[in-house]
Amino acid sequence: MKIPKCLQPILWSKSIDKLSPKNDKNYIVHQILMYGDLKSIKWLFDTYSRKGVAEVFINHPKKMYTPSAFNFAKDIVLGLEDSEFEEDRYVRTSF
Repeated sequence: MKIPKCLQPILWSKSIDKLSPKNDKNYIVHQILMYGDLKSIKWLFDTYSRKGVAEVFINHPKKMYTPSAFNFAKDIVLGLEDSEFEEDRYVRTSF
């Protein structure tokens, strides 16, 4: 499966042509959850299962989110509002 060219601005640190949906899953999931729009989030769930995206979010935290993006991804996109998270493992303090 190829990654659409329209995702290049969200996945900016690597060329789309060199990304693998399988091998770069953690990077792709976090970048789209932090920087993506609704269209890219739809692609994310068309490509990976909701459970697979949640597994990456829970088990491979990245300290890259703004507080609002973290809460949006956790509560709205992934439906994990009742789960406990160490927010400091996800939220950057300076931007």
